[in-house]
Amino acid sequence: MRYKLYYWPSIQGRGEFIRLALEEAGADYEDVARESGPGKGVQALLALMEGAARPPFAPPFLRAGEVLLGQSANILLFLGHRLGLAPQDEPGRLWAHQLQLTIADFVAEAHNVHHPVSAELYYEEQRDEAQRAAERFLAHRLPRFMGYFERVLQAAGGTYALGWQLSYVDLSLFQLVTGLRYAFPNTMARLESAWPALIALHDRIAMRPNIAAYLRSPRRIPFNQEGIFRHYPELDR
Repeated sequence: MRYKLYYWPSIQGRGEFIRLALEEAGADYEDVARESGPGKGVQALLALMEGAARPPFAPPFLRAGEVLLGQSANILLFLGHRLGLAPQDEPGRLWAHQLQLTIADFVAEAHNVHHPVSAELYYEEQRDEAQRAAERFLAHRLPRFMGYFERVLQAAGGTYALGWQLSYVDLSLFQLVTGLRYAFPNTMARLESAWPALIALHDRIAMRPNIAAYLRSPRRIPFNQEGIFRHYPELDR
């Protein structure tokens, strides 16, 4: 199977959770909007959003043969057992999906720190509101979510979120830690010691051969001020 991933070409964003799974599995895929030629580029992405019989609301979405799927957690639910990154039993698959949905909630809250009023406004148009949102997020929401994932890892034995086997959830937790370190380096340096299993998981994922190769490659888009995780020093106290 050759997978086609559709996401914005200049940011990691929510598409990165899909890329990490595809890269870890060594899957054959193309990042369509980052390529040029007929049926490629952003125009191909927009055409599917407008013209598909069951159109996705927004990127990321994935085509696998005749199947077209949107929503990161939904895509990972689909890919998980096909790539060997999810349990084969239904309770295990649903637990992985539940964790991924919780990650999606956290990602939305992290984004809303710098866009608390509206995604349609520039950060500079809501800077004061972002300052207040950052204070609450860093004091309450970030520790609450990270503490939850730490407890999940501890309960599972401390190696992987689902136990002793790597899953797409672990790759997504790696991306969470990496993104939060970029966006809020001071806060993360101050709080990380409270989450030893989560930080150890991040370090193990970074050393996996396929992930390490991906992180060194041009396929890994650098963090920037257009994605979910953005570094504004005034928000990181």
